[in-house]
Amino acid sequence: MAIIASLIGRRRQSFTEKLVQMPWGLVIVVTILCVIGLFMLYSAAAGNFDPWASKQLVRFAIGMVLMLGIATVPIRFWYRASYVIYALALILLVVVKFQGSIGMGAQRWLDFGFVRVQPSEIMKYALIMALARFFDQRGSDGASQWLALVIPLILLAAPVGLIAVQPDLGTAVILIMACGMIFFTIGISWWVLGGGILTLIAAAPLVWHYLHDYQKARVLVFLDSSRDPLGTGYNIIQSKIAIGSGGWTGKGFMQGTQSHLNFLPEKQTDFIFTMLGEEFGFLGAIFVLCLYGIVLLYGYRIVSRVASRYARIVAIGIIGFMFLSIFVNVGMVMGMIPAKGVPLPFLSYGGTSLVVTLCGMGLLMNLWIHRDARLGAGGVED
Repeated sequence: MAIIASLIGRRRQSFTEKLVQMPWGLVIVVTILCVIGLFMLYSAAAGNFDPWASKQLVRFAIGMVLMLGIATVPIRFWYRASYVIYALALILLVVVKFQGSIGMGAQRWLDFGFVRVQPSEIMKYALIMALARFFDQRGSDGASQWLALVIPLILLAAPVGLIAVQPDLGTAVILIMACGMIFFTIGISWWVLGGGILTLIAAAPLVWHYLHDYQKARVLVFLDSSRDPLGTGYNIIQSKIAIGSGGWTGKGFMQGTQSHLNFLPEKQTDFIFTMLGEEFGFLGAIFVLCLYGIVLLYGYRIVSRVASRYARIVAIGIIGFMFLSIFVNVGMVMGMIPAKGVPLPFLSYGGTSLVVTLCGMGLLMNLWIHRDARLGAGGVED
């Protein structure tokens, strides 16, 4: 009777109440990051909106509308749709394998004529939603035994395999690492965790055998950047030169020589942080990293405040993906880790990446708005 009374007594939030509950500070920080990205794309094109900034502006507008819309949808919708969203994302990955368009030697996109979609970006959030739904329904025993992890490992292995063969090893590794964070935080046994780490170490020689030649070359260049200065190591060497030449305050907006004289390749995508460091220096780079830090702190606050296990796991996954994407991209352009094609959230040029990342922020905001909602196998509430 007490449960029934509590359900009757709890009313749904109105749309206006949800807008009031919106974490507007997070909205503002995300907007600032996106605007910085637009300025950098404008600079990358030597003071022109075409070909990158104009398209990114449209995607930013679409992404912001989706972000705010996703934030206000009842959380029970996302809870119930978690497996469906995962299944759709997995189907898109399968379609990419057979019908995907090829760009820069990789088969990662679906071309619908008016838009190109990269399903691996969608899978990032679809996977954590499916895992959160599973562990929420499973309860506290969902990570206590090997047998209980069979289904989550299958949910992880299927997209990782499809993404790795595109090939997109960077995204595949980030998926594994982010899910590892989820497994750890839900209370996975140390024996299980240790066994998984040992398995990955033991599989390293096999993985090396199946890597493409250019992927092996990236690892070898990481160990010795002078190994191929005019080939595989060229990008990283030029990136280090550009960042170092920026000094404390940078050379000024649109004044970067390495980027504007085309010494720096992929300056609008993977190496956009390098261009930012060259033009705005150490202080500009630190400012952007502080903005990312604020986003992560918002995520941590949400993790510590939400009432449901599902919401907590989803929040951990979102901030995990955000942290790993930032760490991998920034570490790559500074030569701290092997080169990987991982975009910098909010800044790098790319339609699917920007829109999906904004949608992920919308889901994070949704968790905050519905932070007192009780979700679980026994029913859902707003």
